[in-house]
Amino acid sequence: MRMTETVKQLLIINIIFYIGSNYVGDMAYQMFSEYYPASPNFRVWQPITHMFMHAPVYGQSDPSNLMHIVFNMFALVSFGSVLEQFWGAKKFIFFYLSCGLGAVLVHTGVSYYQIHAVLNELSSLNLSASEIHTVLNADYSSLFDENHQMIASNVKTILDHAHCNQIQFNQLQEAIGVSQGTVLGASGAIYGLLIAFAFMFPNAELGLMFIPIPIKAKYFVPIYMILYDGLFGIFGSSIGVTSNVAHFAHVGGAITGFLMMWYWKKNSFNKNRWN
Repeated sequence: MRMTETVKQLLIINIIFYIGSNYVGDMAYQMFSEYYPASPNFRVWQPITHMFMHAPVYGQSDPSNLMHIVFNMFALVSFGSVLEQFWGAKKFIFFYLSCGLGAVLVHTGVSYYQIHAVLNELSSLNLSASEIHTVLNADYSSLFDENHQMIASNVKTILDHAHCNQIQFNQLQEAIGVSQGTVLGASGAIYGLLIAFAFMFPNAELGLMFIPIPIKAKYFVPIYMILYDGLFGIFGSSIGVTSNVAHFAHVGGAITGFLMMWYWKKNSFNKNRWN
């Protein structure tokens, strides 16, 4: 099936963002990636623009960074063109953007839970709201000397006054990492497309390069998500597996896609085109 017009436009926008952000560098990633809402780097447009950003290649030797956009765009063209052909352009773009926003919503909710779970464990430090904000959003790359000792700063004053020991600071670092982390990529929206494809074409046979046996979409999509995002996203830390993949954003995109398809199918809405 040929590439449809809206999919083509999304592909071009993603490529423009990718080339441009790699040329500009960190400033582009700081402006357009999704930050935690309490971060000073958060901007209101990031829930949309993060969908068009992908892992940078500048200064990187990890080939998986390039694969981030390659696989996402391959899936966009492969599954998106089929769906747009049946739905029409307006319905397709509405679904695509909704799944991307759903991905951000779930990821942010999980981040909020993770941050406050750590802060609740460290309630004995009696940090005020402003002190917590300062600690979570400080630039720690400039707060330590060559001996890995924290230099004089607002953060050091706050932690010393709270009698924060090394074990407690190690716990705080978990919350700091989540608070300062970013989300970028079309994966959340792509996961929504996978769900929609499985809904509409459950018996279509799909396969992975390293699994030569084709599997029907109604089995392939949930199995892939459970093994990849369920295993590594939910249980990754407990089994000693860590990654830079925002698994809960994937889950959020999939859940949004599932709920929309369930509602549309229940109301026979999936048979209507928006041209």
